[in-house]
Amino acid sequence: MADEIVFRVATLNDAKALLDIYAYYVKNTSITFEYDVPSLEEFSHRIQTTLKKYPYIVASKNGEILGYAYTGAFVGRAAYDWSVETTIYLKNGCQKMGLGKHLYQKLEVISKAQNILNLNACIGYPSVEDEFLTKNSVQFHEHLGFRFVGEFHQCGYKFNRWYNMVWMEKMIGEHRTPPTPVIAFSQLQGIETLLENKLDNR
Repeated sequence: MADEIVFRVATLNDAKALLDIYAYYVKNTSITFEYDVPSLEEFSHRIQTTLKKYPYIVASKNGEILGYAYTGAFVGRAAYDWSVETTIYLKNGCQKMGLGKHLYQKLEVISKAQNILNLNACIGYPSVEDEFLTKNSVQFHEHLGFRFVGEFHQCGYKFNRWYNMVWMEKMIGEHRTPPTPVIAFSQLQGIETLLENKLDNR
């Protein structure tokens, strides 16, 4: 159907649309602690680098990209291979449509297929909510089964105020010894089938 949400792997041709989504959060919020909007070249490089090992997926409707999500290295040392950091951004005005939940469900399905065991989220967190940052992201992750791990206080400075940062985690696999080797996203088979899996609409 023309109006259905389509989930697919991001391509470099999507970079401009994804950067436009991200730019809003850089310029108007403390959801990201990045100060300056990256260049299209830099943002394209980020997408390309991520896709070598991790999923980078978009949600679109009638050809318009409404949001995107990806995972990336957690810390980066070899011992952390079974853990990833999650990232998600929705086009401004597209919240509360279920897109975030569905994008995360897709990431989780793909991560399990990669033999990833831990999903980790690094989230800006205000002592007092303001026009730049609320506690909605923590509440969103709690709803998806993430649990609060720890809080760093007054570690991020943006828009002339200090913000805290929290880590949340979700275990999605059994921690066997030794663990099953991680499969790089670029080597994963059946990605289209994984993206077509039925969504949990609860």
